[in-house]
Amino acid sequence: MPTPHNRAEKSQIAKTVLMPGDPLRSLFIAENFLDNPVLVNDVRGVNGYTGTFKGVPVTVMASGMGMPSIGIYSYELFKYYDVENIIRVGSAGAYTPDLDLYDVVIVDSAWSESTFAYTQNGDTSELQYPSKELNAKLYAAADKLGIKVKGGRTHSSDVFYRESSDYLKTVVEEKKCNTVEMESFALFSNARVLHKHAACILTISDSFVTHEETRPEERQNCFTTMMKIALEAAIAE
Repeated sequence: MPTPHNRAEKSQIAKTVLMPGDPLRSLFIAENFLDNPVLVNDVRGVNGYTGTFKGVPVTVMASGMGMPSIGIYSYELFKYYDVENIIRVGSAGAYTPDLDLYDVVIVDSAWSESTFAYTQNGDTSELQYPSKELNAKLYAAADKLGIKVKGGRTHSSDVFYRESSDYLKTVVEEKKCNTVEMESFALFSNARVLHKHAACILTISDSFVTHEETRPEERQNCFTTMMKIALEAAIAE
């Protein structure tokens, strides 16, 4: 049954969903990687498409930006559409000098100062974790494709623009984060609460070390390496 944020029927959503933040990235994945993609949701412009990849049904649906947004879409997919797996495919900033633009990172934990998990379900932990099974499939898919990936803890931030950079030392040195994005903590929390599987694969779009950054059209269309890994993981047995 459709929700306030998703007009798709349950049968139109696959058991595994790839979830970029940007609706245009969702469209790009559908048009370039899925066979016979069908638009199944366009409420609020958050487009979702279902097609097949190597004969296996896959849905790709945007999450919007930030934890409240992905919190809504992932919860509804897990709870009301019986989705089993969500793989976030997103962009991230690099906190450490060993990460370059376009490097691919598989998230092994998400740290956040956010109150999302506490407000939603009473969890006071600063860390949320992905599914071990899904992460294993991501690493196996990367190995199968001959693609080098890195791992690490991401900082899921509630704020994109900060008035001070004083927080960086604590986040990098004390909390051990090597990337920053805005969604994984909430996604992992929802998966834990609902006994589902979630993972996150990221492409470095900018660096807090070198101050290099990619252009918007590059972030939309050129992060194909992580897309290929995520799709292979989505259909893995």
